[in-house]
Amino acid sequence: MSRQRGSVAVVGAAESDLGLVAPNTSPVDLIAQATMRALDDAGLTLKDVDGLFVAATQVRMGPMALAEYLQIKPKYFDGTIIGGSSFMSHVTHAQAAIEAGLCEVAVIAYGSTQRSVSRAAASPREYNHYESPYKPILPISAYALAAARHMHQYGTTREQLAEVAVSARKWALLNPAAWEKEPLSIEQVMKARMVSYPFTVRDCCLVVDGGGAIVITSAARAKTLKKKPVYVLGTGDSLSHNTISQMPDLTVSAAVDSGAQAYKMSGVKQSEVKMLSLYDAFTITPILFVEDLGFCKKGEGGHFFEGGKTAPGGSNIPVNTSGGGLSYCHPGMYGLLVMIEAIRQVRGEAGKRQVKDCDVAIAHGNGGVLSSQCTVIFGSQATV
Repeated sequence: MSRQRGSVAVVGAAESDLGLVAPNTSPVDLIAQATMRALDDAGLTLKDVDGLFVAATQVRMGPMALAEYLQIKPKYFDGTIIGGSSFMSHVTHAQAAIEAGLCEVAVIAYGSTQRSVSRAAASPREYNHYESPYKPILPISAYALAAARHMHQYGTTREQLAEVAVSARKWALLNPAAWEKEPLSIEQVMKARMVSYPFTVRDCCLVVDGGGAIVITSAARAKTLKKKPVYVLGTGDSLSHNTISQMPDLTVSAAVDSGAQAYKMSGVKQSEVKMLSLYDAFTITPILFVEDLGFCKKGEGGHFFEGGKTAPGGSNIPVNTSGGGLSYCHPGMYGLLVMIEAIRQVRGEAGKRQVKDCDVAIAHGNGGVLSSQCTVIFGSQATV
């Protein structure tokens, strides 16, 4: 079955508590908290939910854990886990399930206590016979490898990487929910503690507790609910490798494929997109994704961020208006929070950071070590 542009819409979106949560809080506590907040946002209750989509590193069987916690019995469920892009893939799956009549109201949810228990405990690494003997600092060293290659091949500079972090921080200062509350300069990024060359600690995402949830239903039902529907115009999913040593080209991600799929389904052109919500685990990822999603030529991503062009008041398309994983929050698998910001922008609910006339937004997720790439294009009522 071919999925139809705009056949489903997001009707609820919410974060759980973010930052450092209360002692003895579990990941499922946060997943459930976000779910209830998203349902309240939609004007729905647990009785309405018949589809459940959950992925989490600390909860091996997410759909079962959440269904038990909430005491519901979904007709359809999915625990696909491909890293931080899992939730964009869940949107694709939820749309297919709703169109097929397998469920009507789907919740996509996530939660993590990685700051409370430590990143290592929350996301343990599998042993790899070809890489582990070299003792890489994963996932940081994998992304640093891609950044170093991009610098070598295209002349991208450490200053340009720092611009990504500075732009994110400027947006975060407009977001009351953001973890970081102080201004950041290029010099501060570059002089921060080196972690894995070329990355300093300020080139790396935050480590916080938190989660989120969104509620998706049919376009017909969405029109009857309390919030403006945000329609799914197009999606695309792509895998390119598992381990970084097997990435075909360190400077080209599978976002080339996922973006092409999403554009084809949506009929949207880059020129029609009003904001980009991009997975920024490290400063190199937005640079790769603006290239691979077609907003600039390959090798020009560093220039795309120079001079605050993507920051508030910048001359390029706004990027990561929440503050991103670098300054807003990054509770492990961050993709769901990437979508929540895009949804809020299309709804016009972003407050001081609101992008004018934001009727089309892209949310792009990244998983593993640049391994999985999934793209969702959201649109307002005016686009369908």
